[in-house]
Order: sequence, then C-alpha cells, then structure tokens
Amino acid sequence: MANTFGHLYRVTTWGESHGGGVGAVVDGCPPQIPLSEKDLQPDLDRRRPGQSKIVTPRKEADRCEILSGVFGGKTLGTPISVWVKNEDARPEAYKEMETMFRPSHADYTYQAKYGIRNWQGGGRTSARETIGRVIGGSIAKCMFRQLAPKLSVITFVRQVGDVVARIDSSRVESKEVEGNPVRWPDGKEAEQLVKLIERVRSEGDSLGGVVECVVKGCPVGLGEPVFDRLEADLAKAVMSLPASKGFEIGSGFAGVRMRGSEHNDEFFMDGKRVRTRTNRSGGVQGGISNGEEIVFRVAFKPVATIAKVQKTVGVSGKGADLKARGRHDPCVLPRAVPMVEAMAYLVLADHFLRDRAQVGIARP
Repeated sequence: MANTFGHLYRVTTWGESHGGGVGAVVDGCPPQIPLSEKDLQPDLDRRRPGQSKIVTPRKEADRCEILSGVFGGKTLGTPISVWVKNEDARPEAYKEMETMFRPSHADYTYQAKYGIRNWQGGGRTSARETIGRVIGGSIAKCMFRQLAPKLSVITFVRQVGDVVARIDSSRVESKEVEGNPVRWPDGKEAEQLVKLIERVRSEGDSLGGVVECVVKGCPVGLGEPVFDRLEADLAKAVMSLPASKGFEIGSGFAGVRMRGSEHNDEFFMDGKRVRTRTNRSGGVQGGISNGEEIVFRVAFKPVATIAKVQKTVGVSGKGADLKARGRHDPCVLPRAVPMVEAMAYLVLADHFLRDRAQVGIARP
C-alpha cells in the first residue's frame, strides 16, 4: 500500500481515524528553513473538525507536535516527523459498519482487496488521514517563504450543489474566504450557503461541489513535458483526496466549445517578461508553468455517509438496510479547501526542488 507522495519533496502519512493519532514524515525539505508548531497549526485549524456548525461535530484540537528534523527553530534537512493525537474517537458509533458496507464508500473495495479493514471511522480511508497532507503542505509553504517568497496559493469554494460563485478568481482574497465558514469568495453570499447546507443536513443528506485553487507568483519552468507534466501531477495529487471526482485546469472542459483562434493565449512582452493576454491554459503549457496564475478546479461528490436509510449488503453477502450513525460532514467543501491547497503546495515544492536540481535556479 503506497503511503508516500513526491520525488524529492516526499510526504509519508500514517495513522487511522480512530487509532492513537495521525501524522506525517516529510523528507527532502532543505535545511535552515524557519519552522515550528506555530507555523503548522493555522492550516491544521482550518482543516480540523468541529470548527463550525456546518462541519462534523467531532471535537479535535488537532494540536501538532514536531518530533524530529528541527533544531533551534530551523529545519535540519533531515526527515521531519509530526504527529497529532486523536482525542475524540467514538468507535461504537460505527458498529454497524463492522458487518455492513456503506454505499459509495471504501468499505467494500478495501475489504475485497485486503481481506481486512479498520471499520472504526474508515481507518486509512477516512479524511482524517489528510492531516498528514496538510502538515506536509504547510511545511512546503514555509519553504517557499524562504526560497520563492512571491509564490502564494489561494483556495476557495467555487460551487455548492447548484450554487456557483460568480467572481473572477484573480480577485479572490484569502481574508474574505477565511472570514466565513463555507470559505466562499463573497462573504455577503455565504450565509445563504450555510442555510442550504444546514437544511440538507437536517434532511439526513449531503452536498457536493467544486473547490478552486489559484497559484500566484509561480516561477516559469516547473513541470516536465512528458509523464510528469505539472498539471498531471496536480491532478493526481488532488484526485487522491477523499471524495474527489473531477479535475480541470484553465478553461477545462468549457474549452471544447471554443475554436483554436478563440482559445489560444497570445503572447506579448511585459518589459523583459513574456506574458499571455489571456489565461485559458491555466498557467501551464506543454506541462510546464509559464509564469501566469495556475488556476485549477476540483469536483467533490456529496459525502457518502448519510443519515438516510439505504440498501446495502453485509460481509455475509446478505441484503440489509443501513442508516449510518457517527459524526460526518454534510458537505466536505469547507474543510477540503486547506486539503486542496496542501496538495498544490506538495506538487509545487517537489517540482521546484526537481527543477533546481536539474537546471539550477537561474531563469532567463
């Protein structure tokens, strides 16, 4: 079972939803990067359960502890190990899942593949595993502050159910996004989304939607032209997140309705810098970043574990009715925002270090 992501900047996550804790080992981070728990905690707080009335009520402080790889407030260049203790596990709420498979969940396929599974909260298939990813992404963010300070990532909820935010992604501000529980780009519209999510939850159901990510200040030259194209690695990264069902970059699927003469991004000179007048490529051309904003979107399905009675089968093969208990998000999107952001940072950090190793840090 693969639990490591990346080539030069590698993140290995470990732990189960209802075990003693979860965490990550980050290998490949350069030395002398300022780092402490205070740098990691804000992103973990954005991901943690119980942060608002529209997410799972599981109460976890998710306080992190750095176990290795840091000395005197700076990275050593050695593996950085970080863990978070599980404090509010309630395995008894998942007793039915010991013998029954939740529809559209990983219960059946995991059991079919391995012949054993941790049914308490989903084990490794739980979204709690993403704590390790957020840790790795947060460390990468600290690395970029030192090595590429102009690079930043803004992530927000573009769509909930049928409701779509009508705003230019280049105008979205982190302060506005983080100022409301939905992480909607327009705080004035957020309350209607809160009401929608609450209503659907009261009906025992769930909602899906779209998270959008914008990378600003990315250097030219990240990515490769064949198998390790930047957009391909971004797609793999975010499609490895729980509940993700689709990926598009730039114009995405809407681009098929355009002609080449409409879709092409024309070049022009901005001083000594080559720029594009439009950005339908989404900041990546030929698998390599072109210096424009990298813009991609990730579709998330409605949460599989719901409070409605559903038809299923048990491990015995007999049919059964299942009404899930436990504490679950009615909509993953608000907490998926820091997860998507973390995966973007992991990909960018890996390609940044690979690019520097292959061609050096100088750019024409």
